[in-house]
Amino acid sequence: MIILAIDTSCDDTSVAVVEKTKAGKLKIKSDIVSSQEKMHKKYGGVYPTLAKREHQRNLLPVLIKALKQSKLLETTNGKLQITDKRRILNNKSEKIKQILEREPGLARELVKFLKKYQKPRLCPSGYGGQAKIEAIAITIGPGLEPCLWTGINFARALSFFWNLPLIPVNHLEAHLLANFLLKTNESDIGYIEKVKLPAIGLVASGGNTLLVLIRDIGQYRVIGQTRDDAAGECFDKTARILGLAYPGGPAIAAEAAKLQMANTKLQIKLPRPMLKSKNYDFSFSGLKTAVLYDFKKRSKRTGRSREYVGAMAQEIQQSIIDVLIEKTIKATKGFKAKTILLGGGVICNKELRRQFKKAPALLKTEMLMPACGLCTDNAAMIAAAAFFHKQEKIPWQKARAEANLRI
Repeated sequence: MIILAIDTSCDDTSVAVVEKTKAGKLKIKSDIVSSQEKMHKKYGGVYPTLAKREHQRNLLPVLIKALKQSKLLETTNGKLQITDKRRILNNKSEKIKQILEREPGLARELVKFLKKYQKPRLCPSGYGGQAKIEAIAITIGPGLEPCLWTGINFARALSFFWNLPLIPVNHLEAHLLANFLLKTNESDIGYIEKVKLPAIGLVASGGNTLLVLIRDIGQYRVIGQTRDDAAGECFDKTARILGLAYPGGPAIAAEAAKLQMANTKLQIKLPRPMLKSKNYDFSFSGLKTAVLYDFKKRSKRTGRSREYVGAMAQEIQQSIIDVLIEKTIKATKGFKAKTILLGGGVICNKELRRQFKKAPALLKTEMLMPACGLCTDNAAMIAAAAFFHKQEKIPWQKARAEANLRI
C-alpha cells in the first residue's frame, strides 16, 4: 500500500510518499518539507495569512518534487488520446476550480499539472509490477485554520481528480505515532509492530504541550496539558526578550551550548512552574514572565551582554527540561506505563534528549523518540498515522478543517 500525505498545519509545507511493503516495513520514498522559517523570522512568529499564501505557492512544487523523488511522476504522453485528455480535463477542471475557489492561482497551476502528468504509479522496474497510490492522507487539525484549509482543499482536488479516498489525520496523534517508525537511514524506516502498553506520550511543540495515556492506538486519554503557553511557545517568547532569532528553541539551545564551554560568574535561577503540583498539567507563562522581570531589572549593559544572554538561555532551557522530565516521570509511575513515547519539535533539543535518556527514574522504562526530522512537522508522520487508520477513508467532500482538534 502506498499513501500520499500532505501537511500544512502551520508554516511548513510538506508532502510525503510512504509505502508499506509486504515485509511490514514502511519505506519513505520521499518526505519533502518547504520551510517558511526565514520569512517569519523578522516577525518573531508565524502570521497565518502569510503562511497560507506561501502554502498556496509551495504546495504544487513540493508535490512535484515528492512524486519525482518517488519515481511516481510520469507524463500523459502516449497514455491518453489528445481528444480523450481534453474531454476529461474539460469535465473536471471546472470542479477543481470550485474546490480551490479560495486558491485561484493554485487551481490554475494544478489544472496545468494534471494536463501534463498522469495519475501517479510506480514504474514496473524493481517493484515486481506497477504499484499505485491508494489514498491521500491529510492533516485536518489542530493547527492554523487558514493553513489547514489550503492543504485540505488541495488534497480534495487531487482526491476528486484521481478518484482516491482521503484519510483525515490528527496532527497530535501523528507526532506520537511517529514513534512507531524507527529510522535506519535517509530513505528507509522500520515498522515497529509491537510497543509495550500502556504507554505515556509526551507531545511538546510550539503550539502544544500535553501528556497522553495510550492504552492502544486510537485509545487515548489526555492526562495533562499546558494551561497557557506551550513549551515551544515559551522558547520563542523568551528568545524574543533576549533579542535572539526565531524560532526560539534552536536559538536558545545554541546560546546555552556556548556557555557550557565558557566560565561565567552569573548566577540565574528561574522557577520550575507546577513542577511539584499534584496533577500532570504544565504552565510556562510564569517562566516567560520571570525572564522578562529579570531582564528588565538588570542594567541595560549587563542585561544585554553575551554572558548574560548565554546564562539566561541555559537556565530557560534547563527549567523547561526539568518540568517536562519530572511530569513525564510522575505520569509514568502513576499509570505504571511500560513505554514512553516522545514527539513534537521541542523533542529535537539535544540536551532534552540526552537528559531524558539518562533520567534515573526512567532507565528501566522503554523510551522511544523519533529522529529529529520526524519530530518537527512533516508529512511522513501523517502517512504513518494514516496507515493505522486506513479503515477511516472518506470521500473528498467530507474533509473539513478542525483547528482546535483534540486527541
